[in-house]
Amino acid sequence: MRLLTTVAALRCYLTKCSSENKLIAVTGDLRLDEMTSWDQTAVGLVPTMGNLHQGHLNLIQRARQENSTVIVSIFVNPLQFAPNEDYQRYPRTLEQDQQLCEQAGVDAIFAPTPEEMGVSQKSIEESKVTQVIPPSAMITGLCGRSRLGHFQGVATIVTKLFNLVQPDRAYFGQKDGQQLAIIKRLVADLNLPVEIVGCPTVRETSGLAFSSRNQYLTATAKEQAAVLYRGLRQAEAAFIAGDRNSNKLIAVVQKEVAIVSTILVEYIELVDPTTLMSLEKVEEEGMLAIAARLGSTRLIDNIILRDRQPIIAIDGPAGAGKSTVARQVAANLGLVYLDTGAMYRAVTWLVLQKGIAVDDECAIAELTNQCKIELTPNQDLQSSVRVWIDGTDVTQAIRTIEVTSLVSAIAAQSAVRQALVKQQQTWGKKGGLVAEGRDIGTHVFPDAEVKIFLTASVSERARRRYQDFSTQGQSQVSLEQLERDIAERDWKDSTRKVSPLQKAADAIEVQTDGLEVSQVTAQIVNYYQQLGS
Repeated sequence: MRLLTTVAALRCYLTKCSSENKLIAVTGDLRLDEMTSWDQTAVGLVPTMGNLHQGHLNLIQRARQENSTVIVSIFVNPLQFAPNEDYQRYPRTLEQDQQLCEQAGVDAIFAPTPEEMGVSQKSIEESKVTQVIPPSAMITGLCGRSRLGHFQGVATIVTKLFNLVQPDRAYFGQKDGQQLAIIKRLVADLNLPVEIVGCPTVRETSGLAFSSRNQYLTATAKEQAAVLYRGLRQAEAAFIAGDRNSNKLIAVVQKEVAIVSTILVEYIELVDPTTLMSLEKVEEEGMLAIAARLGSTRLIDNIILRDRQPIIAIDGPAGAGKSTVARQVAANLGLVYLDTGAMYRAVTWLVLQKGIAVDDECAIAELTNQCKIELTPNQDLQSSVRVWIDGTDVTQAIRTIEVTSLVSAIAAQSAVRQALVKQQQTWGKKGGLVAEGRDIGTHVFPDAEVKIFLTASVSERARRRYQDFSTQGQSQVSLEQLERDIAERDWKDSTRKVSPLQKAADAIEVQTDGLEVSQVTAQIVNYYQQLGS
């Protein structure tokens, strides 16, 4: 692991990593097409202010799973501290942070000085720093009321880090819900080519959200501070019971927090988690956020409330039976089957029809963002969704060997994924879906109520695929060739740059070797019903 403290060293390191990764991809003894091989070069960034704790380590672990190179920045940003805040005494533990990063498999730490980042105290005082200012409506509410200039300070340094590191993905915790929403908006508004990955809040046993400022608290104070999350959880219980009104939900939190007289509440508010606008009641989803002081320590926390039917996300490798199982689970529970795989297949079919080369990513990006995909219910359980693209019914055409052999390469392209995921997430806002794919539970619906990772051995999946081809009367491929193809696709899907196949941390793994579809379906339905009871 490298410790880099200058911009010049960081740029040199990233250039060297990029060259080495590309060399490995091109010269390695791999039976892969060039485009997929190059997907091994993804860079993940975890921006921090140091004094790392379990919450940071969770972000690093996620980044390590999804990227070939992981950079952790450690920078106590003077721009985001007001004159009366704790900039000087903010904990700085670089040596300890280095050890934790090394153990977590981080490739490099970028730990510049304020001068190196162009934000020395003198420059700030003399207003010689160009700053990024997010929309005023997003930075004046919640924490923005008492921390004037804080979020433009965050936005400025985060933008600088994105420009310097040029990561494919950057990881932030949901605990800082306002910051997460602002950074997502920043990336969208400035067309920055980075995927923002929001990760669940990590908590101590008491429920207190991990924070670097927790070390200011005594053991007794930590116990008292846990009342913030208890209040949020009680509001969540009231929400599940039917309360949707902002005033009622806030009152529940206030009543619980009032038990600890030493806590001074700064705000408790219900806002839209994307726009941060205040909500009178939850229509689809809301973020119930709290900020409070315990002595001189300021604490924040939040919880997301969603008024929707549950989503079942089924992930797993190719040929594991996800489509068949998802269709039957949806039919059994009366939910909508969202055939995401069919969407990628439809785009692949259209690429073939237009005669576009598979590696012509620019043409494919244009095509994907202009085409119109529709999924309509079908009475036939074997094909419970009819698939249309630009007015053409392609339900059967997308299942050919030609489409199957190319869909993984098309799905690996970031522009294709971004366009289709956006449409999928729009459909998912009201819930009531069963969706399957290779990154449904990790990326498309990370907040799905039920996550299943469906898998089977390579030999079992090849046998099933062989049987399917025989039943459909398609030209025969040997069982041995199918096994090789499936093993190769597993490798491609799990190492690709864009959302690799990963089992979500909170997913239940279902091994299907030797099981009938009805048995697998029953397992998932049973788990879903237990969750709701």
